[in-house]
Amino acid sequence: MVIDRVSSNLTSSTTMSSIASSATSAEDSDNSILNSSSKTSDAFGNCFKRLPMRIQERMDSGDKFFSLEFFPPKTSSGAANLLGRMERMAQGGPLFVDITWHSKGDPGSSKDTSSTTIAAAACNYVGVETMLHMACCNATETQLDKWLRKAKDVGVKNVLALRGDPIGDRWETQDQFNYAVDLVRHIRKKYGDYFVIAVAGYPTGHPEAQSYAEDLMRLKEKVDAGADFIITQLFFTAETYLKFVSNCRDIGITCPILPGILPIVGYQSMKTIATLSKLEVPQHILDAVHSIKDNDEAVRRFGVDHAVALVRTLFDTGDVGGMHIYTMNREAAPIEILRRLGMWRDTPPVRALPWKLTANHQRREDVRPIFWSSRPRSYVYRTQDWDEFPNGRWGDSASPSFNDISDYYLFYLKCPYTRDEQRRMLGEEIACEQDVYDIFHCYITHQPNKNGYKVLRIPWNEEELAPETDRVHVELSKWNKLGILTTNSQPNVNCEPSTHPQVGWGNPGGYVFQKAYLEFFTCTENVECLKEVLAEFPMVNCHILNNDGKENYTNCHSMEPIAVTWGVFPGKEIVQPTVVDPISFKYWKDEAFDLWAEQWGKLYPADSRSRRVIDYIIGNYCLVNLVDNEFPGNCLWSLLERMAEVRRLRLEAAHKDWLSEAHDSSKFDKASLDSGDTAGSEEIDVPPGDISKVVST
Repeated sequence: MVIDRVSSNLTSSTTMSSIASSATSAEDSDNSILNSSSKTSDAFGNCFKRLPMRIQERMDSGDKFFSLEFFPPKTSSGAANLLGRMERMAQGGPLFVDITWHSKGDPGSSKDTSSTTIAAAACNYVGVETMLHMACCNATETQLDKWLRKAKDVGVKNVLALRGDPIGDRWETQDQFNYAVDLVRHIRKKYGDYFVIAVAGYPTGHPEAQSYAEDLMRLKEKVDAGADFIITQLFFTAETYLKFVSNCRDIGITCPILPGILPIVGYQSMKTIATLSKLEVPQHILDAVHSIKDNDEAVRRFGVDHAVALVRTLFDTGDVGGMHIYTMNREAAPIEILRRLGMWRDTPPVRALPWKLTANHQRREDVRPIFWSSRPRSYVYRTQDWDEFPNGRWGDSASPSFNDISDYYLFYLKCPYTRDEQRRMLGEEIACEQDVYDIFHCYITHQPNKNGYKVLRIPWNEEELAPETDRVHVELSKWNKLGILTTNSQPNVNCEPSTHPQVGWGNPGGYVFQKAYLEFFTCTENVECLKEVLAEFPMVNCHILNNDGKENYTNCHSMEPIAVTWGVFPGKEIVQPTVVDPISFKYWKDEAFDLWAEQWGKLYPADSRSRRVIDYIIGNYCLVNLVDNEFPGNCLWSLLERMAEVRRLRLEAAHKDWLSEAHDSSKFDKASLDSGDTAGSEEIDVPPGDISKVVST
């Protein structure tokens, strides 16, 4: 009896649900999505290409590629760490990642650690093409359809169809789903071509197969039933894989066959994996690793050297276009292997759009509000239930529906740093508002804070500062130090090539443009001065909101969005991907103020001075956005200078009034005043956010 059985740590998978939208009936929704997805294209007319087509194109062009496999962790904190690891490894340019199916971990549930949840997070939040393993062992048709619909709902279009592991030591034949081929047939019958289907191949034959030849025929059955490509189980010599591929071609299997590469990272783990997979490790490898088994670093180096040599031998044949790496959720060894092979992408590609895209091809969007540009995961989460997304233009946003963002505990929205790490960065103690200003200043300037720790992240920025920030770095540094606490900004850009490394986006051959934009928190005293001088800058649009919404000032249309980024490309209409939308700004305001409390204030005890300072900011500061429409100029810094000047004049006037009152009440004797001895002025209560500091007395 031939059984498609795979080691749970290597070739298995799981599904996700926190991002699921409501599902309609299987056949109707599957067909409609299939038809629409086949026509999906982006703002530049680039059509969506299914994974097999992209694999074939890379193989035909000789452009080597790689994919990465991860397995679901056991805890929520582990899930958050894995997401961060996938983010970093996605920078290297994998063609796709896949997530194994852990039947004992409730793989089709909404749990943070379920296979589906991890796969959905990779697709929607990491933004990398994702494949979900799925095993049919001990599953009913109803269960499988539930899992498949959920995978579709969360945007996963690729499935690795497996039999999976039996419960216990013996396999019991079921009525319908006994082998992976049964799952392949079911997916094709029920869902047509919506899902890309991969299957597992065994270079030395499946350990439970009657013979190697028989196992090859079972593999051909899976391909004939509708599988698009094959990923092999691990192997140790190039000859093993090349013989397997040759044998597959001899019996008519023509689809791509990706070699599965497992770096050896430890002596015991190598033996365990070989035992689970029922593979025989060549004696020369056993001998080599055994001689250094007590030296972990030496074993790791051997594993990297062996993997590099193995893959080079495969690539040198000219017949192998890529590889699939079983990462075992490790980072260092796979990256080193890829770097040594020249496959790791050190320079990020030009962005498709100015904001981070998901890999969920159901989200056909090409315009977003600018407010979430530094928190793309949050935006995806808050819009996950939208049936349609703005396409081409933001349009009338009279009633956009953004999900609440109270679920800060969700692993894909969590801060990637521990509580202690956050406190070291944001301040072990916050004694006054100036301490907060200094943290923002350190974040902008990459300088250590007063306790010697670098501020790598603030709550409003999920990622590192964008490269374009260098263009306004000096100004941002100055104003953050003075209480203009910036959460988002973009410099003005006038007709830069779309391939520009700092500000470029979109297809080559285009030109991009940006209006200057600035978003910040500041105290109400500064806000009043800002409103006073706005009339001097008629081309600046301004929107001001406080936490409770009672302060809601704007000098622009209360409903119409303002385009702040656009691009001109050959043969296309103007692409307008980023807007300042007044309605969406109100939703962002709620989130922005919540972040003060949830990701900063709660680092300190409720009755502490540090918490009181943060609470004061929440209650007494406003969130402001400014757009300079005097393109291509930038008068926003001049506007802030005028605001500071008015604030300074107000402080001087207040100080004079104080001196007058003090004189009238005989607080100072005349001799002291005549001599200029005004030591009492040190007691002046300078309002918070004083951008002029203390005026001279």
